[in-house]
Amino acid sequence: MKIPKLLSIKRPIILASQSPRRRHLLTQIGLEFAVQPSSFNEDSISLDTQPDEYVQRLALGKASDIASRLSEKHLVIGADTTVVLQNTIINKPIDKDNAIAMLKKLSGNTHTVFTGIALVSAPEGIRISSVQKTDVTFRNLQEDEITSYVESGSPMDKAGAYGIQDDFGAVFVENINGCYYNIVGLPLEMLYRKLRALSTLLND
Repeated sequence: MKIPKLLSIKRPIILASQSPRRRHLLTQIGLEFAVQPSSFNEDSISLDTQPDEYVQRLALGKASDIASRLSEKHLVIGADTTVVLQNTIINKPIDKDNAIAMLKKLSGNTHTVFTGIALVSAPEGIRISSVQKTDVTFRNLQEDEITSYVESGSPMDKAGAYGIQDDFGAVFVENINGCYYNIVGLPLEMLYRKLRALSTLLND
């Protein structure tokens, strides 16, 4: 099936992320792009920062890091996703025990997924950023479900130790309130609007 061209962006696009999920989502909306992971120090943003500001600053840091190295016209996309439960930021697990502990905390509770996106033009340095949030409710999980999922290795590279797009992760989720793609790692509707806005500003 031919993907319609809804965006007319004339300059090359770079995704400042290694996430296979984000690559898939950008391809889904018909964008052609290169991948160039950022070396931005994520630990430079304190976990005590408010979640919306936290993900937005990380996304801007990643995109700006790549854009600062470019002398020719490009558009860089940065993103960061985290899970927040009871005002506590939950990022990727450090090991299997940590992943199990995270999933036990999420079991039977509602948490919020925050994703910050940032668009930075090179070499002009025009920046647009925004944040999307989605509430996610987990059903009560059985211990064997948690351990089996963690043993699969799938949760280890995901904030909150789960992926809603995974076979197991999908059946943990009882309800969502907000953008589904935000939970996967890239809120497509918001990203699309920001890309249109930036392309107008650039006037290439």
